Amino acid sequence: MTIRDVAEAAGVGVATVSRVLSGTGSASPETRERVLAAVAALDYRPSALGRNLRRQRSGGIGLLVPDITDLFYARLADGVMAGAREAGEPVIIGVTGDDPEREADRIGALVEQSVERVIAVPAGDGESWAPAIRAGLTVVFAGRRGPDEPAVPAVLADDRTGMRTALEYLAGLGHRRIAFLARYGDRRRVRTFLDTLAALGVTADEDLVAYARASRDSAYAAAAGLFQHRPDLTALLAGGNLLGEAAVLAARELDLRIPRDVSLIMFDDVPWAELCSPPLTVIAEPARDMGYRAAELVLREGRRAREPRVVTLPTELIVRASCAPRRRTRPGG
Repeated sequence: MTIRDVAEAAGVGVATVSRVLSGTGSASPETRERVLAAVAALDYRPSALGRNLRRQRSGGIGLLVPDITDLFYARLADGVMAGAREAGEPVIIGVTGDDPEREADRIGALVEQSVERVIAVPAGDGESWAPAIRAGLTVVFAGRRGPDEPAVPAVLADDRTGMRTALEYLAGLGHRRIAFLARYGDRRRVRTFLDTLAALGVTADEDLVAYARASRDSAYAAAAGLFQHRPDLTALLAGGNLLGEAAVLAARELDLRIPRDVSLIMFDDVPWAELCSPPLTVIAEPARDMGYRAAELVLREGRRAREPRVVTLPTELIVRASCAPRRRTRPGG
C-alpha cells in the first residue's frame, strides 16, 4: 500500500495524508479521523527509508559490540532490536572484537553512512568517539562506558554491587587468593574488583588479573596462563560467559577440579551454566533489558536534548555448586 492508496480511501489529497501522519500542518478532527481509519484498514506503514531520504539522512541505529557470538552481546543486541523495531528504526550491527582501531573504523563507517544514533559497548577511549560526537551522532554506551567520555549516556549493570556480593561470598568461604579474568576495555570492572578486595581486607594483587580479547582462543590462553603461573590462586571470577567457558575448559585440561581445587564465579547467567558439572555460580545481568533500555535512551536523546545520565540495572548472585570453602593451596603453590 502507498500513501496514494490511503488518500484515495480517505477521500483526501496526498498532502493531507502526509500532514496527518507527520503531525505537521493542520487538519480538521474529522479529516484526521478519516485518514487514520484508512491507514488502519489498509495496514499502511510509512516508509522509513523514504522519510529519511527526504531529510537527507539514513536514520537507523548503529550497534557496535565486541562479539555477536557471545551470548551476552547477542541478548543485548536482541534487546536493542526489539526497542528499535517498536520505533520503526533499522539496526546496523558492527563487531569490534574489543579492538580500539577496529572500533574507530566502524565508527567512521557509521558516520559515512549518515547514521544518526549509535549504541556501543565501547572498546576505546574518548579519542575513538570524538569523530562521532563531533559529527552530531547521538551516542549511548551499554554494558560499559568509555573512561574518557563521562558525558555520554550509558545503560549499565550494577557491577559494583554484583562484584561486592560475589567477593564477600568467596571471602566468607576463606578465599584470599582470588583472580579476575577480564575483558580488554573493562577497566571499570577491574578497578571495582581491586577496590572491593581492598575494602574487604583481602590483598588486591594486580598480578591476579588477566585480560582476554573477545575470542575463545584469547580467553582460553588467559585462563590457562592464570592457572599455570599462579598456582596459589584458589578462586577465580570470570568477567563474562565466554571467559567462564574458557576457565572451565582450562581447569579441566589442567586437571583442576571445580570447586575442590578452584572455586569459580562467572558474570552473566547463560543456559549452559546450570547444565555444567558442577553448575556454575553466576552474577546474573539483564543483558536484553540493557539493550532495550539503551534503544529507548538513544531514541529519546535523539528527539530532544537532555542531560546525559546513567541507567543502572540490578544484578543478582545465583549460588550453585562451583564454589566451596578453601581447602588447601594447590600443588606448586
